[in-house]
Amino acid sequence: MIGMLTGRVESVDTDTALIDVGGVGYEVRMAASDLGRIHAGQEARVYTYMNISQDAVTLHGFLDRDAKKTFLQLIKVSGIGPKVAQSLLSTLTPIQLAHAIADNDAIALAKAPGLGKKGAQKIILELKGSIDLSQIEGAHTAETAVRQPVDTGTEQVVEGLISLGWRQQDAQQAVKEAIADNDINTPLAAEDVPRVLRFALALMDRGR
Repeated sequence: MIGMLTGRVESVDTDTALIDVGGVGYEVRMAASDLGRIHAGQEARVYTYMNISQDAVTLHGFLDRDAKKTFLQLIKVSGIGPKVAQSLLSTLTPIQLAHAIADNDAIALAKAPGLGKKGAQKIILELKGSIDLSQIEGAHTAETAVRQPVDTGTEQVVEGLISLGWRQQDAQQAVKEAIADNDINTPLAAEDVPRVLRFALALMDRGR
């Protein structure tokens, strides 16, 4: 089984990233929140889970250990497969998801595409009491302490596009393409934010 990859990000698509590890390209399915944090050309460490079915072998990837642990707990719930589990992690962070389960908040869970209220209630029923909130929050705090600074400039551009009516996933993809196509350094400097927004808008308008 492949549990982790460390290599160069070759490309990022709407729901996958291609990671070059020693000349071998691994296509990894990832949550939108993680895909928004990586871009082509950077080195990345991705924690993975290999799902083997009758007709496909799929690698699911996560930038944080606690996200992978949460994913593994979710797929143990009857009726919840890897696709829905990853959809949940695109909608909620592991901490938010853990709190929703602890608080019986089926509405928050049901926001994930492909889940629904019954599936959300089943997750709460089967996982409540098995998720240690203090452990997840402690791991999150430790990882945040060593993580690179958040690219607030990129976040500003994405938020600007969302406010104009674009979907978050489309906005993140357009911003990544705009940065890569124009060789703009990240984290974005304040003066680069307006022009990246213009480039991203032009890309999205062409894709209509």
